[in-house]
Amino acid sequence: MYYFLNDYSEGCLPQVLDALTATNLEATPGYGTDGYCAEAAGAIRARFACPEAAVHFLVGGTQTNFTAISAFLRPWEAVIAADTAHICVHETGAVEARGHKIYCLPAPDGKLTPAIIRKAVRDHQTGADEHMVLPRMVYISQLTELGTLYTRAELTAIRETCLALGLYLYIDGARLGAALASDTCDLVCEDLPGLCDAFYLGGTKNGLLFGEALVIVNPELQPYFRNMIKQNGGMLAKGRLLGVQFRALLEDDLWLKAAAHANALAGRLARGFEAAGLTLYAPVPANMVFVVLPVEDAKTLAKDFAFELGARYDETREVYRFVTSWATRDEAVDALLGAVEALYAN
Repeated sequence: MYYFLNDYSEGCLPQVLDALTATNLEATPGYGTDGYCAEAAGAIRARFACPEAAVHFLVGGTQTNFTAISAFLRPWEAVIAADTAHICVHETGAVEARGHKIYCLPAPDGKLTPAIIRKAVRDHQTGADEHMVLPRMVYISQLTELGTLYTRAELTAIRETCLALGLYLYIDGARLGAALASDTCDLVCEDLPGLCDAFYLGGTKNGLLFGEALVIVNPELQPYFRNMIKQNGGMLAKGRLLGVQFRALLEDDLWLKAAAHANALAGRLARGFEAAGLTLYAPVPANMVFVVLPVEDAKTLAKDFAFELGARYDETREVYRFVTSWATRDEAVDALLGAVEALYAN
């Protein structure tokens, strides 16, 4: 069985495992107060050119999202997000469970626009009515859940809209490495802190055993964040495990090299699917390929390949997601494309 189910099925990059093994018997202070976390945080500030940012390490993306949103918003404040956003679909109501409403709005290609954001604020009277929750944050992800990318111009326009409306902008970076390593991305690492209030650099989906690095750029949002991490059960006693992993991932831009490998193999898949006459559901700038397949053909492929159902396309076809990772091998891509070619040889 070849796995294209997600980008975290495998363990971790060999360099990360080596770093964990080399430091295994060291004793350090707990809860992320160790030297490895400090070094990793410094490396992230340097790489993203945000020397005054606060950097916090958490275990997973859902935990990072609900902890950040809970810390940044007052109880009567809400989040604006695309209806396909991770916080709307794949987090079992984690944000709402902590008391914050999400406006899940239809968005083309999974991307919010200034017009969508302005309408959401207008529809809720900009907080003038105390009977309604107040839109206070815009949540986007880079990559989006459909694998699409925000361009520099799009992100700049959203940032300007948020500033004009008094909204925070928070970027879910579970696949930020794949986004920044994409050949079609016109953003660089150093751009990001100037375009949002906070973002996170995902490690779970880019070669770590687990871990996300939350970067809080806006100084107003920095105080007492560790208190919120602790209250939400996110303060790992053996916090140095996160620091060790991220320190290894940042060395020599390993995170971008790992993401570029995944992107390249996804590009091969996309070209192979199209060559076989299949329709791509969305552009493929990075490591997720959404392809339209007849249901029966998908069942045939599922005998030897693991992938995920996306959504209904029409009466006989559905959209399926194939994801590549740092660990995906050419052999796996060759096997999948060979199976597809065999299906559509005639």
